[in-house]
Amino acid sequence: MEDTTAEFTASELVPSVELRVVPRVTIGAKTDMGRVRENNEDKFELFLTEDESLLASRGLIFLVCDGMGGHAAGQIASELAAKTFIDVFLSHPAVEPTEAIAAAVKAANRYVLDVGRTVPGRKGMGTTMSGVILCQDTAYTVQVGDSRIYRLRDGQLDRLTVDHTFLEENIRLGFMTPEEAAVHPHRHWLLRAVGAEDIVVPDIGSHVAEVGDTYFICSDGILNHVSDLEIHEFLRSKNPSEAAWGLVKQALLGGGSDNATALVVRIDGLESRA
Repeated sequence: MEDTTAEFTASELVPSVELRVVPRVTIGAKTDMGRVRENNEDKFELFLTEDESLLASRGLIFLVCDGMGGHAAGQIASELAAKTFIDVFLSHPAVEPTEAIAAAVKAANRYVLDVGRTVPGRKGMGTTMSGVILCQDTAYTVQVGDSRIYRLRDGQLDRLTVDHTFLEENIRLGFMTPEEAAVHPHRHWLLRAVGAEDIVVPDIGSHVAEVGDTYFICSDGILNHVSDLEIHEFLRSKNPSEAAWGLVKQALLGGGSDNATALVVRIDGLESRA
């Protein structure tokens, strides 16, 4: 019997939205296992398309995940989470991107959690997730864990995410100073991670995009050894590829105590289709 099963592309599944603005970007990315680790549990992932229906409804996707769990479990967690997030986000029927982002995080969390519970040697694995989605003239951010997203605009560097850590929460509540937190032995304890609990609540934000904006997504292997002042200087003075490689190199020179990943996205144009 002839197989008549229909095959659908992501662009056929997403809602119909008018394409008003096309972001034009330059990208730089670099990841390294560092000087201490024996494998790389970080994962960066991109989705770029010229399909106008996908550009209109879902845009361009940039993601960094930092896995945890020991052995190869962290590497598997970050890989599963990144792929699942992008697949679900692209095919979700919601018109509003933030609704599709929330559903994609939920699906990634369930997948990583299920694998961790059922596969021997994967128990307790999880991952951070930090992403930027450029859709039309809006930049959406999604955050779980302690990887970070920064934005350089008109020479000013702004941190767009909050670390979901025990120490960040204590700083916010006034129980600890940033200086005390910087040297605290539990400064990397996570309060949220993809795959750690049955339910994870991501921070989802939206920002008006502007030509010249440069977004920097990184794992904490960068942040362990590179200051915000140094991040600002690399993003200000280098193109995205040079900045990504330079920031990872700086993390290695500082000690390379963890896997280090840098993903840099510069908006070169917002092309109107009106």
